[in-house]
Amino acid sequence: MTPRRAAKIGLLLLLVAALAAIWFSPLREHLTREEIRAAVARLRGLWYGPPLFIALYAIGCVFAVPASLFILSAGVIWGWAVGGTYTMIGGLIGATLSFLAGRFIGEGLLDRFGRVGKVVAKQVDHAGFRSLLLLRLIPLFPFAVLNYGAGVARVKLGHFVAATAIALAPSNYVFAYSADALFNGTISEGDAVRRLLTVAALMFVVVLIPMLVKRRIRPAA
Repeated sequence: MTPRRAAKIGLLLLLVAALAAIWFSPLREHLTREEIRAAVARLRGLWYGPPLFIALYAIGCVFAVPASLFILSAGVIWGWAVGGTYTMIGGLIGATLSFLAGRFIGEGLLDRFGRVGKVVAKQVDHAGFRSLLLLRLIPLFPFAVLNYGAGVARVKLGHFVAATAIALAPSNYVFAYSADALFNGTISEGDAVRRLLTVAALMFVVVLIPMLVKRRIRPAA
């Protein structure tokens, strides 16, 4: 066994062990909105609170801790603008770390699927940014799954970061704003949900319509 292969297996086992420790141990009982909000609140008065929050959120992304817990807490504690910015930074760092881990562990995995793997690799190389952006905007796939999956599929790092940033911005800021407004009693929970769905739908349409128009124009050309 080569050192590189041993490192891949070691990293995979570490991730699996950490996920098991988080989700199948008493630690899971502390992963609630109230517990995380209390923890974030304790960071508010500390000078190193923001960077520590960003680091904790990034680590949480790697180990598939629900992002909404951190985003809502940051919105309540720091407000939608500052809290949303902190979660954007932490989310991008965590997503990128997950992506790089997936790329390292899954290196060469597509090649083992022969022709199918080559087709997938070609499609990713051709439309990796647009495909990932659409998948980010569709609330069907867990955040962590897309992070690791994009790494295994060999999406270009620049495309991954750009698509993730664009897709995260509306949801992060709307989530943080909704949490801030709900906490201060300026909007209802139903209004918050409707605003989030509206923003997601608009983003999806903005991305999808140019793609459909381009496909219709191309055959005519």
